Amino acid sequence: MNWKTAYRSLYYATMPEPADLALPRSETALLVIDIQNAYLDRPDRAALPPREQRHYDDWTPFHDRMREVVIPNVQRVLERFRAEGMEVIFARIACQTSNGRERSLSQKLPGFNNLLLPKDEHASQIVAELAPRGDEIVVTKTTDSALTGTNLRLMLNNIGIRHVVCAGIFTDQCVSSTVRSLADESFGVVVLDDCCAAATDELHRRELEILNNIYCHVMRADELWSQIA
Repeated sequence: MNWKTAYRSLYYATMPEPADLALPRSETALLVIDIQNAYLDRPDRAALPPREQRHYDDWTPFHDRMREVVIPNVQRVLERFRAEGMEVIFARIACQTSNGRERSLSQKLPGFNNLLLPKDEHASQIVAELAPRGDEIVVTKTTDSALTGTNLRLMLNNIGIRHVVCAGIFTDQCVSSTVRSLADESFGVVVLDDCCAAATDELHRRELEILNNIYCHVMRADELWSQIA
């Protein structure tokens, strides 16, 4: 199964296979979303009480996927984009104020999304393995969507980008919101399956089925290069 037949929801079960994309190098950018220390740093399991140890274990598959699949694949895609002279852009969640008073409502509500990540703290930084280089653009957001929460739309238009290749976390949250915003603004969007992760593989898979063919095309990293013109 390849990208033209994978991740098909009922909406597209009987539709013809999509045509090749032919993404122009000068009009295509890589957007790496929210792969930050806050999501990858882990406490010492042995120091946690039993309930928190169980929660720790529930998150272990996500961390394994990030370390074994997502980060290595994003590294390879980054290096290829850089070698080809193509635009590389990063988005991260971070607030300008120490108490996060300017955050969007979704980041103030109780629960997993209640994030307080002041911009200069370790937790808000992009992980070292994927650190931006030179003058690569980094946008800072207090929203799920990297497009609606920043001036990214303006910058993409200013540098002539019409197609955005998305990688990052979480597939069903900030990646999904960004993809939908980009599609609504008539950007062509590709999501790299093996460069993204959600809390569980099931959430990741189902969200890609929802997004695919409507808001983006989903493919593996090694399938992308045949689509670059």
